[in-house]
Amino acid sequence: LPAAVAAAEDGRALLVPRACGAEAAWVGTVPVLAPQSLREVVDHLTDRAPLARAAPGELAEAVFEADLAEVKGQERARRALEIAAAGRHHLLMIGPPGASKSMLATRLPGILPPLSPQEALETSVIHSVAGLLAEGGISRTAPFRQPHHTASMAAMVGGGRNARPGQASLAHNGVLFLDELPEFERRVIDALREPIETGEIHVSRANAHIRYPARFLLVAAANPCRCGEIADASRACSKAPRCGADYLGRISGPMMDRFDLRIEVPRVAIEDLGLPATGESSASVALRVAAARALQAARFADHPTARVNADASGRLLEEIAPLDGECRSLLALAAERLGLTPRGYHRILRSARTIADLDASAAIRQPHLAEALSYRLPFGRPD
Repeated sequence: LPAAVAAAEDGRALLVPRACGAEAAWVGTVPVLAPQSLREVVDHLTDRAPLARAAPGELAEAVFEADLAEVKGQERARRALEIAAAGRHHLLMIGPPGASKSMLATRLPGILPPLSPQEALETSVIHSVAGLLAEGGISRTAPFRQPHHTASMAAMVGGGRNARPGQASLAHNGVLFLDELPEFERRVIDALREPIETGEIHVSRANAHIRYPARFLLVAAANPCRCGEIADASRACSKAPRCGADYLGRISGPMMDRFDLRIEVPRVAIEDLGLPATGESSASVALRVAAARALQAARFADHPTARVNADASGRLLEEIAPLDGECRSLLALAAERLGLTPRGYHRILRSARTIADLDASAAIRQPHLAEALSYRLPFGRPD
C-alpha cells in the first residue's frame, strides 16, 4: 500500500505480486497490476496476455458488541466520553478499581464516526507497513490500541531494527488507551507529548529516518493511589493521603497538562449494580457525535491542518471560539483559581467549542464554558 501511494503521487502504474494486489488497488488513482508469475509479466509487456487491473479488497464492516448502555451509572464519565469523541479531546479518568474506567474506554469506538476515505487510507498505510493489513482489506472503523504498561519506548512510538511504527502511530485516526497510566515508564509516557502536539512521530535510526503520522485520541485510566482505596479510610493503606500525590506524581506536569478532560470516576454503589441499566445506547450517543463532527468538518473545510476542534490553535482557535464578556470573566476567574497554563487555557476553549457543537450552538455560552471547566480540575497539582 505505501508503494501504491508513492506511485499515485508520481502518476505511475504499479506492478506488485498477486498477494499484494487487493491491498495496493485501494489507492484507486493509478493502474495496479498483480501478476502471479514472471511469465505473466512478460506476456503483459509483450501484449500477448494483458493483465487486468487488480480489484480492491473487501471493506471490513464494523461490529460493536460492547455498548454504552451496559455501563451502570457514571453519567458524568459517559458525558466526558461523548465530548472526547466529538472533538478528539484527550481524556484522563481517575478512580478506584472496579469503577468501570476500562469498561467506558473500550466502548469509545462504538460512538466514533466511521473514518473518511482519506482517513481510512492513511490508517491502512501504517497498518500495511506493520504487516497488520489482512487479505488486502481496509476498514473505516477507527483503530483502538491498548498497549500494556510494560510497553517499551520502541513499542509505543516506533523503532527497532526496521524503524517500524509503534502503538501511537497504529492508533492514528483512532484511540490510544493507556490503562494504569502511572504504571507506564515515565519516559515512555512523556514520549507521547510531541505527537499529541504535532500529530506525527519521527523515528531515527542509523539506517533510517522515518516520519509516521500519529494523530490519535488519548484516553488514560489511573487509580487515585497505588492501592486505589484512598477515598475509603477503612480500606486505604497506611501512607494515605500522601500516597495519592506520590502515585499520580509519576505523571509529569507537562503530560498531565495535555489532557483536555480530567475527571474522577467513583465506584458504583453495590445496590445500584442490581438495577437495570438506564443509560443511552452507543447508537444514540453516536448520532450526536456524528452531528458535532459534521459541524467541525464544515468549519475546517478550508483549513487542511485541522479536522476537529482539538486541532485548532492560535488565530484559528480565536476565530472559532470567541467569548462574550460573561464568558471571558468566568474564564479569567477560573484561570486564576486553577492556576491554568496557556496550554490549559486553550484546551478549555477547545472543549467548550465542542460542547457547544453538541448543543448545536453557534456560539459558546456560559453553561458550555462552565461544563468545560468542570472537566479540568487538577489532581494532586495545579496546571
